[in-house]
Amino acid sequence: MSRWRANVHVTLKPVVNDPPGLAILGALQNLGYSEVEAVRSGKYIQLYLLAGAEEEAAEAVDAMCRRLLANPVIEDYTFTLEKE
Repeated sequence: MSRWRANVHVTLKPVVNDPPGLAILGALQNLGYSEVEAVRSGKYIQLYLLAGAEEEAAEAVDAMCRRLLANPVIEDYTFTLEKE
């Protein structure tokens, strides 16, 4: 068994409204960063898991994302794996 770190990025689909992103955009522009045109917010999650091979770890993380970490109706996800 090897220890793996999964770096998971969950983002809203492009067609979904992003109120936190709009709030961040407004705050940045109020601070003088007028060059910022748009902001999309999301989540970053690190998982540490034990798996025999990278393929096994990837299958487990993909299942976790589909079942809990991301809402497939409004969110997309990507992840990378690093052997610890």
